[in-house]
Amino acid sequence: MILAMIRTALVLSIVLVATATSAQQYRWVDEKGRVHYTDTPPPPSAKNAQKKNLKGSEAGGQESYALTQAARSAPVTLYTFTECKDPCQMARDVLNKRGIPFKEKMVVDQQMLDELKQVSGGSNVPVMVVGAQVETTATAQAFDRALDIAGYPAAGVARPGNQAAPPVPPKPAAPAATPPAEAPAAPR
Repeated sequence: MILAMIRTALVLSIVLVATATSAQQYRWVDEKGRVHYTDTPPPPSAKNAQKKNLKGSEAGGQESYALTQAARSAPVTLYTFTECKDPCQMARDVLNKRGIPFKEKMVVDQQMLDELKQVSGGSNVPVMVVGAQVETTATAQAFDRALDIAGYPAAGVARPGNQAAPPVPPKPAAPAATPPAEAPAAPR
């Protein structure tokens, strides 16, 4: 009985010490220029000593290797339009759920429409370009399949994103009317 209580107290104290030390870490450089990460304060001779909280921000907040590689080899561009509400939001949701960084291009002028037609062969949105692959079927399944083929991790692997629709660009102002040229004065 006493042995069990001692064992329980020992386990509890180890858990408490581990919890306390995991909250604070230190990064410092020694005399030889080597970088150290420790859970104990650095020696007085340490250079560039910094307190770090690696519990949930730095170590846990990094992108996965698969996501980084896929984003390099097959960057994602999403073509949308200001009046495209549900289908374009669905496309954003697919990307955000999987934590995929993407560039959104809003088709607001003839130049962007021409670019969309050149990329997709049409003028319907949303269109997702994943590397060299162009997905014009506006369904979550089609977009997920294109992302899977490019090697992007499934939903739940990377931290979800929260990229919203870009702001609607202001409409260009109508050119100001130029006043009519003055008629030459009549001779007197």
